[in-house]
Formats: sequence, structure tokens, C-alpha cells
Amino acid sequence: MDKLMITAALVGAEVTRENTPHLPVTPEEIGIAAAEAHAAGAAIAHIHVRNAEGRPSQNRELYRQAIEEIRKRCDIIVQVSTGGAVGMSAEERLQPVTLAPEMATLTTGTVNFGRDVFFNPPEMVEQFAETMQQYGVRPEFEIFDVGMIANAQRLVKKGLVTGHLHFDFVMGVPGGIPATAEHLLHMVRQLPEGATWTVAGIGRAQLPMSVLGIVLGGHVRVGLEDNIYYRKGELATNAQLVARVVRIAQELGREIATPDEARAKLGIRR
Repeated sequence: MDKLMITAALVGAEVTRENTPHLPVTPEEIGIAAAEAHAAGAAIAHIHVRNAEGRPSQNRELYRQAIEEIRKRCDIIVQVSTGGAVGMSAEERLQPVTLAPEMATLTTGTVNFGRDVFFNPPEMVEQFAETMQQYGVRPEFEIFDVGMIANAQRLVKKGLVTGHLHFDFVMGVPGGIPATAEHLLHMVRQLPEGATWTVAGIGRAQLPMSVLGIVLGGHVRVGLEDNIYYRKGELATNAQLVARVVRIAQELGREIATPDEARAKLGIRR
């Protein structure tokens, strides 16, 4: 199997400090959390940012500061979110892409998101793909249901995404695809030849989906964006969640990818 690429989803848009004191909020805290996750074994840091009140933001300057804080501390791949928070405009959500980060998420369809709707109509998805292509950003297709895989492949056929294809299956969001082994296997079977994939289980699904990702030859995303607990009733840190995946992978004989090894696999130029 390929070496395991671990993504640490450090912040997110929904979790608050009231939920867990371990959530990094300021650019400096995000930089520290990324360095700790890197030291634990993560190759990719998936980041959102927060404003001074701790609310979700897509502000370009806040992303610039957070990326700078990460870069001061480690060489982890920085992957910005273009999801932002539910209700943000396309222009808001695209701000961090103009910083030309190494990676950005690209959600390829609309999905119910708890009691809200995460809105991604086809023309917006194409706009996001075109902007990432303009700034030389490697997209990670963020997949909340099976049909989004076909939507991603249509972008490729139109020439809006070129190079290596990488997918992230976000499983267990209320309104999206459930986090089960059967659903994961079904999605993996839909991928084009040569594509790589990561699985992100939400809440209590994070650990079992991580194990499945390891044994099936995929890659794994963990972190406080998706799950704040190490075990029932015990709050986790981002680094603890990464370190657990590393230990499990090592027990199963799967090596861990460094950021540079992940860059080579994903076709990212430094």
C-alpha cells in the first residue's frame, strides 16, 4: 500500500470553545496546532479561520496570517477550506484561494447539512474549479454523497481540473452519506483509475472510518473539525487524534507519509 497521508482538520466552522477548550481559534493557535499535528504524523493541515469574536470567517488576511504562522513552524501541506460556513457567498468562500495555497477543498454538490443546506450549484462549483486552476491550487474533491463523485469527473472532462485527482469522503454528516463500511466501499468503487482518497468520519464515526481507510489502502482525516472526543466523555486535541491513527497504522504495517511524500503523491509543487 501507499504510505498513509493523514490530514488534520484543525478548526472547522461549527465547533466552538464552549464545546472544547482545545479548539485553536487565533492564527497563532492554528499555527501551533498545525505544528503539533505535523509532529504527531500529519502531512496535511486542513484549515478554517475565525474572526476576533471566534465566529467562522473566510477573510483573506486571517488566512494569510494563519498560513504564515504554520509556515514559521513546519512544512506541513496547507489545505484551505472553500466551504467556509453555511450561508456564505461564493466570493467570500473563495478569498483564501487567492493566496495560492498548495491545496483547497472543492465540494462538488449541494447537500443537506443538519438543519441547514450546504449550497453548491453547478455554476458555483465550476467557478471554484476555475479559480483554483488560475492560482495553481490542487483541489481536494470534498464528497458528501455518491453523486458528487460524478460531478467531480465532469469537471475533469471539461478541463477545469487537471493533474492528480484526490477525493475526501466526508461521512456521517446528518443529511449526507452515512458512515458505514458498505457506503465507503461503494464510493471507492466509483473513483477513476489512479485517483487517491481520504475518509473523514464525523463524530463517533471518526475512529472506525479511520481504521477502514487504513486497511483499504486509502488515507485518513481526523481532527476537531469532525470530532472533539478521544473516547466517550474525554475531550481530545488535534495532535492526540493524529497520533492514534499513526499507532494503529503502524500496528497494521502501514507507513506514514511525510509532507514531501504526500506532495509527490498528490502532484503538488512546493
